[in-house]
Amino acid sequence: MQQLMEIWNKYRIYLLILAIIIVITGYLFIGKEQKDRLPISNTNAVVASSVSESNGESSSINLNTKGVVAIDIKGAVQKPGVYQLKADSRVNEALTAAGGPLVNADLRQVNLAKQLTDQQMIYIPTIGEVPPISSSAADTLSSNSGNSNSPMVNINTATKEQLCQITGIGDKKADLILQYRQEHGQFKSVDELKEINGFGEKTVAKLKDHLTV
Repeated sequence: MQQLMEIWNKYRIYLLILAIIIVITGYLFIGKEQKDRLPISNTNAVVASSVSESNGESSSINLNTKGVVAIDIKGAVQKPGVYQLKADSRVNEALTAAGGPLVNADLRQVNLAKQLTDQQMIYIPTIGEVPPISSSAADTLSSNSGNSNSPMVNINTATKEQLCQITGIGDKKADLILQYRQEHGQFKSVDELKEINGFGEKTVAKLKDHLTV
């Protein structure tokens, strides 16, 4: 113990200087390490903020465009034109958006429950009017899966004029179809036409390219 005291008394100045140097060096090293870390944290914060803002902007854009369809409604309505509606809207909602039907509108030819699709054209016919073949609102036609340019006529809703436009069906056969439909109700399939006199198997086979139920 006495030897340690002698060493301390002899070298205490040097030991104190060494201790001060160690403390200062440690302080500088720790300060430098913390300083080096700060830009990284700030950079991460900026990047995270940018990503968050970018995602927010993208989400906003999606909310503004998602779930909306544009439809064009024509014919016997108060205010024909192009309207934007929710994607799950029906034809009756499009009709309401257009101010409702005119007094002479024939809504019996229109499927008001049909769901809307984007860029759909809806035509509301007047009483006694034959809707255009391309009218989607009349719901008497559907696209032919084999040829999109050949419309399919629904024999359960088609008028005589529409039936007569099909090759192989004249006035007489159109009347027979309407008479059968009135007496027996809706057709279950196109093959049921064979139950009508004048509609043989070959004739019905050809008509399948143009008729649907």
